[in-house]
Amino acid sequence: MFKLISILLRGRAHDAEQAFADHHAVPLLSQQIRDAAQQIQSARRSVAVAIAQNEQEKGQHATIVARIADLENRACAALDRGNDGLAREAAEAIAFLEAERDASEKAQAQFTAGIDKLKSIVRASEARLQALQRGERLARATEQAQKLDVVVAGPGLATLDEAEETLARLRLRQSQNDLTAAALKEMEGSIRPAGIIEKLANAGCGPALHSTADDVLARLKSRITPAA
Repeated sequence: MFKLISILLRGRAHDAEQAFADHHAVPLLSQQIRDAAQQIQSARRSVAVAIAQNEQEKGQHATIVARIADLENRACAALDRGNDGLAREAAEAIAFLEAERDASEKAQAQFTAGIDKLKSIVRASEARLQALQRGERLARATEQAQKLDVVVAGPGLATLDEAEETLARLRLRQSQNDLTAAALKEMEGSIRPAGIIEKLANAGCGPALHSTADDVLARLKSRITPAA
């Protein structure tokens, strides 16, 4: 009995944990991506440190090789002079340096292999991170769209309908106001004496109220050409 209760409690705890994770999936994904990005950045620094150490090892190797060459030349000179004791000391130093050289070359080979492997891991991790970041952006956009869909399908739908009706009434009222203003202007122009006079003048009844281009041109010509 106690075993069944324990299993049931663990099952409910798992369901509750899964439900919580599903409900907060997007922020959880964002934090996991940030954690992964930090780990990748740490891996990049490790690769940079390994490369720097390898370069340092190469410099030490070059120094050792140069010292071996120098000692060999000096040992040969000592042998030429018959100084076998000094030449032997040089030979012992050369043997020690050759062992250092071999160890350095082995270390460089290990560094190179390790660096290549680390670079491959970092590149693969960066590609996965970029895919996750794209997926996160898509997930956020989908979540926002789904929220909007729920709002529109629920109470938001009525709000949109009401807004559309309000806009239609507003446009109708503005159109009516424009028509009313135009009608008032026309009525005012037809009732005012000045408006009637303007209509008569435009119809050719009586002198024109405004000079035309032909009138101005005739007046200018009369100034140039005096009457006979």
